[in-house]
Amino acid sequence: MSSLKLISPVDGSVYAERPVMGVDDAAAAVARSRKAQKDWARRPLEERIALVRAGVARLNEMSDEVVPELAWMMGRPIRYGGEFGGVNERTNYMAEIAQRALAPIEIENSAQFERRIEHVPHGVVFVVAPWNYPYMTAINTVAPALIAGNTVVLKHATQTLLVGERMVRAFTEAGLPEDVFINLFLDHQGSEKLISAGSFNFINFTGSVGGGKAIERAAAGTFTGLGLELGGKDPGYVMEDADLDWAVDTLMDGAMFNAGQCCCGIERLYIARPLYEAFVEKAAAWVTAGLKLGNPLEQDTTIGPMASVRFAKEVRAQTAEAITAGARGLIDPKLYPADDGGAYLMPQVLVDVTNDMRVMRDESFGPVVGIMPVDSDEQALGLMNDSPFGLTASLWTNDTERAARLGDELETGTVFMNRADYLDPALCWTGCKATGRGGSLSEIGFQNLTRPKSYHLRKKSA
Repeated sequence: MSSLKLISPVDGSVYAERPVMGVDDAAAAVARSRKAQKDWARRPLEERIALVRAGVARLNEMSDEVVPELAWMMGRPIRYGGEFGGVNERTNYMAEIAQRALAPIEIENSAQFERRIEHVPHGVVFVVAPWNYPYMTAINTVAPALIAGNTVVLKHATQTLLVGERMVRAFTEAGLPEDVFINLFLDHQGSEKLISAGSFNFINFTGSVGGGKAIERAAAGTFTGLGLELGGKDPGYVMEDADLDWAVDTLMDGAMFNAGQCCCGIERLYIARPLYEAFVEKAAAWVTAGLKLGNPLEQDTTIGPMASVRFAKEVRAQTAEAITAGARGLIDPKLYPADDGGAYLMPQVLVDVTNDMRVMRDESFGPVVGIMPVDSDEQALGLMNDSPFGLTASLWTNDTERAARLGDELETGTVFMNRADYLDPALCWTGCKATGRGGSLSEIGFQNLTRPKSYHLRKKSA
């Protein structure tokens, strides 16, 4: 029997291992989930909300186990305390708006006719979650899907193998009925077979473009709804009237937090020429003064290893190619002796970059950022849109109208002004181009996790 092995980036050891579930056994588990869905959907909405909240509360109680586990699995330093803030914020918001978002759309209720549109749960929702924010990315769909009356099947990335197990345990201990929320240990082939068999009514995937394409191919002909968030190359543009120190602090944190492994992390920066030299100087100082690379289990570590040696190798390759082509790295490698050539990767700030370099075009997903000067809004807009991805863009100015004008022209899912790398649960989390399609959270998130069902009821003859 094959198994899934979680190799810890902390020391390269096998931190966890689970046997791959056979397709027949997995299909039987999904069938049980489908059977449980009808009774779950019949429960009053208030009960479903209360049980989801209770599951998240129980997960919070596991923090002493969850936080160091995350460090071992994917390298995030323990000083940041896990992902409970985001998990709680997103769950609470979706719970608060559920009554309104899921309320029927009433067209007519007269003596002769009752006409309305109901939001009906899809049935079984398959959540394929990534390793970089394993709890928050999963909860984006898990919480509203359950609240809306779906049952949920969770498959987590091998790099964060234990997260699905932990989440289901928390919800079960909080009183969620059996088979309403289950975790499966599947490999890619098993997942694709279940998808191609039409086992699910909706699939939400967060991960690579290649993974998204594989899911689309597997689902072809099944008419299964898909939500795909597949990556980004998110830009920031600092205009000449921006608050420089605020922009440096926020954008560099957006580029380097979690070792740069953030879906909406900042990967390329365009700076108005009058601010360029000052921004670059402050950005380099921000890195060297604030980032300590080391063991994520130590409290003073601010940047841990990347989740995998393979991921770090790609970032090193992009950086080296850029430097060979004329870019300059501003961070002295001597300042980061913990960089071991493996998963532990030093942060880097690159200047003299061009938009045709891979480090400015391909998703890096690591602690490196390229910075370019620009001479106009038109130039900045062209460079920001010159990307196969479209997740978020961060604009820095004191002129709201100017930001809105640029935002109208940006090919992206979210436009930020004077902030970056944040997911607001009241707004739809969505993207365009190779970033994927669909949207989670907000009222639109509930719409995507349900289907419309129309009722046209004639009460008596005319």
